[in-house]
Amino acid sequence: MQRPVQITFHDVDRSESLETHIREKVSKLEEFYPQMIGCHVAVEMPHKHRSQGKLFNLRIEADLPGGQVVVNRDLSEDVYVALRDAFDAARRQLEDYGRKQRGDTKHHDPTWRERQRTGESVADEG
Repeated sequence: MQRPVQITFHDVDRSESLETHIREKVSKLEEFYPQMIGCHVAVEMPHKHRSQGKLFNLRIEADLPGGQVVVNRDLSEDVYVALRDAFDAARRQLEDYGRKQRGDTKHHDPTWRERQRTGESVADEG
């Protein structure tokens, strides 16, 4: 990565173990997309409702050549579960972004598209 990982906490106590966990997750993201330029992770606890307990929001912004992947995960009671879910979603988006850049997307048969548009059945070919 060209820029260091940025980690911000809003209304959440900063913890060394949480920061280490985030840095490990970011380094795993780099395995899926090594050209990643930078990454910003924000952990926040915006709502302090007594009846719901502590709910965490997580936002990941991965800067890429020619674009950006942004993931938001809201309202999880466990910050580590929120991290897992958000980084899993970011990994999937990075994989998709990489496939699109390489041109590894599915190309459907044009006749199939035409049949779908006109409502013609595939079994009619038989």
